[in-house]
Amino acid sequence: MAEHFEKLQRMYLSAKINTMIFDTTTIDIVEGEAKISLQITDKYFHALNATHGSVYFKMLDDAAFFAVSSIVTDFFVLTASFNIQLTRPVNSGIITAKGKVKFQSKNLFVAEASLYDEKGREIAFGTGNFMKSKIELSKEIGYE
Repeated sequence: MAEHFEKLQRMYLSAKINTMIFDTTTIDIVEGEAKISLQITDKYFHALNATHGSVYFKMLDDAAFFAVSSIVTDFFVLTASFNIQLTRPVNSGIITAKGKVKFQSKNLFVAEASLYDEKGREIAFGTGNFMKSKIELSKEIGYE
């Protein structure tokens, strides 16, 4: 499974959305779990000088997505739905999203994720439904 996790990590880090938007992101994947960290800069701020909710959403969705992807070794996974709750603003430091699979059936997976600030305080959380696509994991989609 270690090779699968490494391929998923490379897929995440090389995705165009991540190379364009996120400057200093890291990802760690183990079976059923994923952890993503990001250094906050003012690049991610909205008008009130705090991190925009889209950053919270992306990190939570990505952590839950890769937690599910860690246990799906043949096909790309898709987010079917994702709900978040924002509980605290953040404007500095490193934020970390931790995702974990909570339920799995043949084609449906449920995962949750929490986002923490540098002091370990939860700043947001979310739950998502994920499903297998018909797209096989391959070099063409960055799985290498």
